[in-house]
This record gives sequence, C-alpha cells and structure tokens, in this order.
Amino acid sequence: MNKEFFEALRLLSEENGIPMDLLVEKIKQGIARAVKKEYPDCEDYRVDIDPENEVFDVILMRTVVDMLPVDMSEIAIDEARAYTGQPVQDGDVIEYKLSTAKFGRVAAQNAKQAIRTEIKSFEREQYINRFSDKVHEAVSATVQRVEPESGNATLMIDKNEVYLYKNEQIPGEKLREGDVVKLYISDIINPDRKPMVKVSRTHKDLVKRLFELEIPEIYDGTVEVKSISREAGSRTKIAVWSKDKNVDPVGACIGPKHSRIGNIVNELKGEKIDIIVYDEDPAVYIAHALAPAEVLSVQIEDGEQKSCTVIVPNDQLSLAIGNKGQNAKLAARLTGYRIDIKPENPVE
Repeated sequence: MNKEFFEALRLLSEENGIPMDLLVEKIKQGIARAVKKEYPDCEDYRVDIDPENEVFDVILMRTVVDMLPVDMSEIAIDEARAYTGQPVQDGDVIEYKLSTAKFGRVAAQNAKQAIRTEIKSFEREQYINRFSDKVHEAVSATVQRVEPESGNATLMIDKNEVYLYKNEQIPGEKLREGDVVKLYISDIINPDRKPMVKVSRTHKDLVKRLFELEIPEIYDGTVEVKSISREAGSRTKIAVWSKDKNVDPVGACIGPKHSRIGNIVNELKGEKIDIIVYDEDPAVYIAHALAPAEVLSVQIEDGEQKSCTVIVPNDQLSLAIGNKGQNAKLAARLTGYRIDIKPENPVE
C-alpha cells in the first residue's frame, strides 16, 4: 500500500513541478482535516509521511483509562496492553496507528479534495511567480496553434501557454505554427482565481522594449526614449534624446546600414517607424514630430489646454496631415499637444 502511495506521490510531484516536501506538507494537512472529521473527539493526532523511507502513518494519541472509553480519544487498559505489548497504566498516552481503510470513503474523498485544492492553489502561485517579473517586458514566444475561425493564437513562453487574441495581433500579420515572435506582457488578470497572462503585439511599449533589446545605447541609458505613439501594423513615432552630446540618438537607433532599426521593423512585420529627436522646446519638438513633413512655424497657444497652430508649405499639407489624418494624430499623441495644421498660403 505504502509503495503505491509513494509512487503516486512522486508522479504527482514530477507532473505538476511541485517540490516533494511542499507536496507532502499539503497532503498531510488534507489528511489531518479528514482525520478530524472522522474522529471529531480526538484532538491529538499526527500524520507522518516520509517519502525517503516510504513511511506513511496516521496516528491517534489515545489516553489509557481503567474504565469504558467514552470515545476514540480513550482506550481501555486491557486493549492498550494488548496493542502495545507493554504494561501501560491508567492515564498513559499511547500512539495508536490507524489503517488508511479506517478513514472510509468520505474521509478519503475529503483528503483527496483538499489535496486537489492545495495543488491548484500552488499551481496558481507558481504561474503568477513565473510571470510576475515579466510584466511590462517583451519576451519570445513560440506559436503552437492558430484558431482558423477566430484567428486567436496559443503560444508557449517557457513551457507555459498564453493566449494571444486576434485584436492584440499586428493587423495583417499571419501567425503560423512554429513562428517565434516577441510579445509584450501587459498584465496578469484574475490572480486570485484563474490567473491569465495578458499579452499583446499591438501595445506601444512593445516597440520600446524592442528598442531596448536592439540598441545598447538605450539599454544602458545613454539614449532615452521620451515618448511613443503607435498605430500597430501601420506606423510608429518614437521620440529619443541623448544624454551624451557625442552620441547621435537617431543614428544609434538606426544602426550601421539600418541594421538595428531593420531588425525591429522585421519583428513588427514591416511597420513604418519614424525616429524623432526630442526637444525641450515644445515648438521644436512638435515640428520634429510631424516628420517627414516640412514645418515653417509652430505657434504655441496660451491657456491650460496644450494646443498649437502649425504652418506648413502648401505642398506639404497632405504629408503633414497624413493618410486619414494618421501623421497628425500620431504627432499629437507623441507630444501631448492638440495640433492645428494650416497651409502657408490658404487657397481663397
């Protein structure tokens, strides 16, 4: 019986990745609750589980009485002497081993349920611990399967499944089984019940993390990312600034022969990236943010609301605004200003 029990215990430990000593403690607690339910009058009992020596004992501490026992917490002196083979006396306490069959079906079921609950709790804690230090970080994940109808995908991160919804995928990308992609871990939801890691490929901070991974000057803090605005799958604007006057922030981001920025663009499936030089002067910063359009002047408006008027050459108006207003919207999000773009010579 004990051999089968410990074989099952070892298998349970290996399959669930639970340390044996922790698993044993959880099982002891579950069995102790079952003993308490089966023998409510016995307050003194012990559960011994030793996987190394394959010892599994459930013991009641019973007081020897020179009369009829009132419940299982007591034992008649004659029965105690016969059980122990010792000349015990009235008032002595003996260790009385229970057969596992003594628990009955209900007690065994209670122990089993307690163990299952504890394992689920442990698995939840382990899952959260594995990802808690990865929240707000970019990680590599391997595509396991893609649902043909919904387009939602299941990916693996360090042997853990995560679910990437279609609306968190880059528009236009086609994920295939075996693909390795970068995911941004934005949150852990339902941590107290059934935790799930929320991942994204559309989050703007994915771009920031990719820049940190590809560009040493950003990783070591020489070049700082000041702001990002993004329309996933189409275009991103990222404002950078160098703490070292000898380091060109744009050049550092682009890299030799566009190698650094090229790697990021490839990861983002061809998404266009405008690298903007940040400036403490809002007017200069806004002019940079509207790249690739040429800007003639920027007038910062007075008032609490951050807004400005930008004048561009007539032939640059559509470029400054962008297709469906995209360039202007991204520049506004990047700088935090409401931008009103006007042509240099309005057509009468």
